[in-house]
Amino acid sequence: MFGYTGKMLFVNLTTGKIEDKHIPEEWYRDFIGGPALGARILYEYMPGGCDVFGDDSMVGFISGPFSGSNFFCGGRFSVVSKSPVYNGWNDANCGGNFGPAVKAAGYDGVFVNGISQKPVYIFIDGGKAEIRDAENYWGLSSSDFELALKRDLGPLYSAAFIGPGGEKLSPLACVMNDYHRAAGRGGTGAVIGSKKLKAVVCTGKLPLQLANKQGIIDLNKSLAEFLKDHPMYANMRTAGSTGAFMPNLISGDACVKNFSVSLEETGKTPDDFSRIAAPAINDEYKDEGYACASCPMRCGATVKVKDGEYKTDDNIPVGRPEYESLGWFGSGIMNEDPEALIQMNHLCNEAGLDTISVGGTLAWALECFNEGVLTKEELDGIEPFWGDSDAAFKLTEKICNAEGCGKTLAQGSRNAANAFGKGHEFLFTAAGVEIAAHDPRRAPGYIRTYQLDPSPGRHVKGGLAKANDRMTKELRFNYRVTGYHDVQEMSVTEYINASGLCLFTARVFPGNTIYDAYKLITGNEMDMRGLRFFGVRSFTMRWAFNLREGLRREDFTITDRMAGRPPLKGGPTAGVTLDEERLGDNFYNAIGYYQNGVPYLDMLQFTGGLDCVIRDLYPPEEKK
Repeated sequence: MFGYTGKMLFVNLTTGKIEDKHIPEEWYRDFIGGPALGARILYEYMPGGCDVFGDDSMVGFISGPFSGSNFFCGGRFSVVSKSPVYNGWNDANCGGNFGPAVKAAGYDGVFVNGISQKPVYIFIDGGKAEIRDAENYWGLSSSDFELALKRDLGPLYSAAFIGPGGEKLSPLACVMNDYHRAAGRGGTGAVIGSKKLKAVVCTGKLPLQLANKQGIIDLNKSLAEFLKDHPMYANMRTAGSTGAFMPNLISGDACVKNFSVSLEETGKTPDDFSRIAAPAINDEYKDEGYACASCPMRCGATVKVKDGEYKTDDNIPVGRPEYESLGWFGSGIMNEDPEALIQMNHLCNEAGLDTISVGGTLAWALECFNEGVLTKEELDGIEPFWGDSDAAFKLTEKICNAEGCGKTLAQGSRNAANAFGKGHEFLFTAAGVEIAAHDPRRAPGYIRTYQLDPSPGRHVKGGLAKANDRMTKELRFNYRVTGYHDVQEMSVTEYINASGLCLFTARVFPGNTIYDAYKLITGNEMDMRGLRFFGVRSFTMRWAFNLREGLRREDFTITDRMAGRPPLKGGPTAGVTLDEERLGDNFYNAIGYYQNGVPYLDMLQFTGGLDCVIRDLYPPEEKK
């Protein structure tokens, strides 16, 4: 097979068994890689209904065909598992260098079950794997762990690992790599921590066979010429996603006071937050840009705070807060201090915690305090008024250290509300997951994606919201014909995530480039008809995991505030109340599901590649 090694590594930490598996070739064709292929594998090898922290629970680190191909922006990987937040399917995606490193080490993915008696890591070198002791690494922060590995193993490795948050089983814990890159959301870091697994470490130089290597070289050359004059290319190199903060704040997309009000209602203006937005945060604090594997855009950056209370350590690369962190740690809590924001973001990276979920939990706690629901005594004497950056930093520190009230808050906002027995009216969650800093009241397609994607609460799963961005306000709130756009945009994103591409390629690369590259890498066609079939198949495979866990549409809830109940009184989204039920109905009609979220039998048969789902949902009648 072109674009793949053809092997998956399976490791059982209970028994110590290490095994290479050659999964069926048609799985690669039907599911490509990433979350889609990961779902097919977990559906096959992980028993339904198992304890998320139990012996049978499995976590996978899986690449796509673009990883290791050297095609521009094609180096991402995914982690897949059951979520400890909602007990359903979870996938999270990340860039950096780990995706290509898995391929160079000889595998398309690594799947781990079992529970070790002591901390360990999995070491893979050129197609050979072993389980190694990690006692000396357990408890280390992200930076300390990376520095320790470099000291012990040298620089020629790449690791996907957990921080102290994952070790302590926080459902906010994510999977880290390259110091501060994170596959966040859904708590897979806690699943890894429950296995006493610190990291998967890869090294090697095994070649990857491509269907047309020269074709990829030529395509990259043409893309390099095209990108020179593309405005988004220049903006991303300069500011990354920080450039989106100010436009999103103006449009009503960014979070303000835990999404409770519009910016207009606070009496503030966008100019009040200019210090945490591009270009100011880049002009003042940007140290140097960096790129993920095979990416020419270099949209990432490290930052330095040179002096003062929030001075950064010159010996540690500190990641620049990107849009989501600016949204939650900035306007989401009315913080205008860029230096406190940089260090709050850094605390999360060091602990291995998802900045979106920590930010959403922090904003919930602030609203509870400011509305008199939580007292300063319940917050360890901290009085976190809106805009008090020092108090917000102290609470973030407690969350990242899981100490005092932070031990409760580190369980996420919904669990904290349950523990305190109050504050539920201020939650802004989907199935218990804090959502991204994108308001569905501005782009209503987000409400369907947040609620009914197999991994709820995510903004990177495509769908109608992407089409909303191209629509007038009147069309955005016309619910008559949303289903087709929703499924089509979802399909594009399913393909991008499965292949190992960066989502920005859909906005920057011309025409059918990302589909042409798939043929050059794998030798397989991907036309628009095939894209639609793949999108439905990929989504359904991920959703089937939830169905097997006994979950149905009604189990995937959103909070009333998210849908505009009650509506905001001012700003660009004043008076908006969403009809999430109809948006969900339209999506299910278009994809071929019953309204309870169960796929039609004929859709499953027509789409192909889903016999395992048919077997479970529509078992043949027993012969008499």
